[in-house]
Amino acid sequence: MAYFRIEYFSNALRRTTSFEMLIPNDPRAEAAAEVEGKPIRTLFLLHGYTGNAGNWVPWGLPEKYRFAIVMPTAENSFYLNGEATGRAYQTMVGEELVDYVRKTFGLAKTREETCIAGLSMGGFGALHTGLAYPDTFGKITALSSALIVHEVATMQPGGGNGVANYAYYRECFGDPETVLERDVNPEVLIRKLKAAGKKIPGIYMACGTEDFLLENNRQMHVFLNAEQVPHQYYESTGQHDMVFWQEYIAKAVEWMFGS
Repeated sequence: MAYFRIEYFSNALRRTTSFEMLIPNDPRAEAAAEVEGKPIRTLFLLHGYTGNAGNWVPWGLPEKYRFAIVMPTAENSFYLNGEATGRAYQTMVGEELVDYVRKTFGLAKTREETCIAGLSMGGFGALHTGLAYPDTFGKITALSSALIVHEVATMQPGGGNGVANYAYYRECFGDPETVLERDVNPEVLIRKLKAAGKKIPGIYMACGTEDFLLENNRQMHVFLNAEQVPHQYYESTGQHDMVFWQEYIAKAVEWMFGS
């Protein structure tokens, strides 16, 4: 298995940034793949709030299912495009980085070969990015997702929550008063894809029953059911921690790459 840390100049961020990448290159896996004629599929793996690239790696799974992992660093951006120059994080992950690994490494060539997953803030990022680029990503895994747009919509100047203040959320999501009506809201993206008759990526969601984000995830599950969007949703005992995420990334990888 090869593990890379790559620096490149990002037009989306207007500066040099880096990502980490894991490619299974065991000769036995390569030989098996040649017999089957299968390309290396690719997972874009998104970190959570205060995290960074390589913050969590599902060791052993890339070799077992033969897929590469691309891990960007997106600071605390929620993987959204901000108004300020150099804050186009959605563009960086959903367009720029995909193009980069396609051209440089020959990975993620098709929608069927390309998946996206994340935890917490990265769970939101995976769901939002996957829905924003449905022709790029075939499957989405969102674990313990910070689906907080309805909370953000109620925030007032000087306020915030236990995680960050109003100014931070406004920087990430834009004007809270209109957040539910714009594309930063995954629900808006779902409705737009349905109206356009476009194929919605497969969705896998999971959240622990002791997680502080449980109700947010349940709300999205109810919304997807109401919109008749096929998806998989799971709850089980667990908190907002790596124990739960390692359990469910293994299950999600089987769903994404097991066939």
